[in-house]
This record gives sequence, structure tokens and C-alpha cells, in this order.
Amino acid sequence: MQTTSQAIKAYAEALPEGATLSARELLHLGERAAVDQALSRLVRRGELMRVKRGLFAQPVKTRFGSRAPSVEAVVEHIAKSTGERVSQSGASAANLLGISTQNPSRQIYWTSGPSRHLKLGAQSVELKHVPSWQLRAPNSRAGHAFRALAYFGKSEVAQALRRIKATLNEEEQRELLSLRACAPTWMAKELSALASSQ
Repeated sequence: MQTTSQAIKAYAEALPEGATLSARELLHLGERAAVDQALSRLVRRGELMRVKRGLFAQPVKTRFGSRAPSVEAVVEHIAKSTGERVSQSGASAANLLGISTQNPSRQIYWTSGPSRHLKLGAQSVELKHVPSWQLRAPNSRAGHAFRALAYFGKSEVAQALRRIKATLNEEEQRELLSLRACAPTWMAKELSALASSQ
């Protein structure tokens, strides 16, 4: 007969890279106390990683040994399983668009869910709660431009917008301008000025 640890390990191995699991999802494999003990045992043996308290992920086995799953895969799985919207942070978006050379020292994602810290091997990841307007168009370049403007703030928005405009094609610029309805006044004003100059 399979032990609870073996059952959890088999369950975890069937999941795609970055999928997370918690004790509550595993209660079909044993009583809560047995599941908790099995999870602790699997973490000690290096067969599971503790991402944060109560949340675990399967390390990825390579020919060079085990590594943490990709940050993007874990964050994407968390977003799908919780239903929250998640996107690159404004600093990451600015870097991605090439308008900032500052490379954030740790990975930060903006989320509609609660703020929390994740640990993926040596990497520290922060999910930071932000207002919903900052999460519009989470995966498009226009959305990244929108978040970069929010990151630069009121005092630098005009200058940042000039630099951002040069990185977007016409369609992306139109999408960015369409987001101004949900922007704060200081940002909407600059986007409207851009729209009227076109």
C-alpha cells in the first residue's frame, strides 16, 4: 500500500512546472495531520520546495540536478488558481520596454490579491497588492507602458511618456490611449495630451 508521502509525491510529479499545491488540495490522499507530516518530510528530503507557509512546489529535475521552477510559471499558476490578476511591476515593465536601465534586485509582481513573499530556491519574489487600474492589459506592451507610467509617477510622467511612445507601434499606442479612462487624473491628462497631438 502506498504511503501518504508516496501518494503526494506521485500527485506532485504529475503536475506541470510551476504548479503549486497545499495541504487542503491533498486531503483526498490522507488525514490532515498525515498530509502535513508527509509534506514536511518531502521538503526535508528535497522532493518538494516550500514556496511560502502552506504552499509547495515540485523542484524541476535536470541532468545537472534539481532547480526551482521558473518564477513566471509559479506566479502564473498562483494567478490561475486564485483568480487574481497579476502583472509585471512598473519597474520591471519600464526595464522590459528599455526606458529604464535599473534592474530590480528582486522580482516583484503586482497583484489584485494580497501582498505576499515567495521563496523559490535562492530567489525571493514579491507579490504586491496594487489598485486594479494598475493591472489593466496585464500581458500587452501597452499594459506594460501603462504600468511604467504609474511607476514613474506624477512628477516624471510627461518625460516618461515621451520615451515610452517611441517604443510602441501605432496599434500599441492606441491601446495605451484607450486605457486612460481608468487612469488617475494626472496620468489621464498626459495621455489625453498625447491623443490630441496625434
